[in-house]
Amino acid sequence: MANPIPLELPPSDPRAQLQARLQNAPLEHAEALLAAYQVLQGLHDRGVFELLRGALGSSDKVIEIIAEAAKTPESIRGIRNILILAKILGTMEPEFVEGCARSLPEAIAFTNAHESKPPGVWGVMSKFGNKDFRRGLLLVTSMLEAFGRNLPPNKAKRGQS
Repeated sequence: MANPIPLELPPSDPRAQLQARLQNAPLEHAEALLAAYQVLQGLHDRGVFELLRGALGSSDKVIEIIAEAAKTPESIRGIRNILILAKILGTMEPEFVEGCARSLPEAIAFTNAHESKPPGVWGVMSKFGNKDFRRGLLLVTSMLEAFGRNLPPNKAKRGQS
């Protein structure tokens, strides 16, 4: 009958393996290490490390200043307004927002390309023949109507309605 072959594995030392990998790392990753050193030197030259060290040393003071600034009524209203604007943007289709973002620079360039004096009455009236103008006008008038409907009531009595 066959005898089993004894298998004796030498005990492996994980620390020795890590040490060997660490010794070979500069050779294997020389280019990456040089690039990392350049980034670190750039951060050091611009004083980023001093800034971070100062921020870490005075983190309690920085947090205290931010908390004090956040407690003001203006900051509270600002944060609420940002949340409302984010909610509004969330309801809009991205294509619409993208169209608005493309339209504004285009409109500014068109306006700058023309004379500095505004168009006359007939120039404005001629725009009503353009279907894109009428579509934009519908959007703007609809927004104005919705704004008027949703404005808070005027607290000062003026005798006008």
